[in-house]
Amino acid sequence: MSTTSAFSELINGDQPVLVDFFAEWCGPCKTMAPILRDFAGEKSGKVRVIKVDIDKNPGVAGQYQIQGVPTLILFKAGKPVWRQSGVVPLSYLHQAVDKVI
Repeated sequence: MSTTSAFSELINGDQPVLVDFFAEWCGPCKTMAPILRDFAGEKSGKVRVIKVDIDKNPGVAGQYQIQGVPTLILFKAGKPVWRQSGVVPLSYLHQAVDKVI
């Protein structure tokens, strides 16, 4: 199974999926990691959070035109409904996601 089709299966579920496009070498991505862990814990059962390394998954990164990391995209029924690049505080993440789920 290709990475792209596996990714499609993940984002097409019943539950909204927040995808963190990141890179191991990215400093701001390391800052975003604990924020996303907290968010995933607080939204458990409501929103699934997954991480996609752009260096290991260039096809998926290219498909969604990821030009900077971290980039967060919220998918609902397979469609992107919210997108943000850069580090965002936990409170902002909750506000933005709650508007669209």
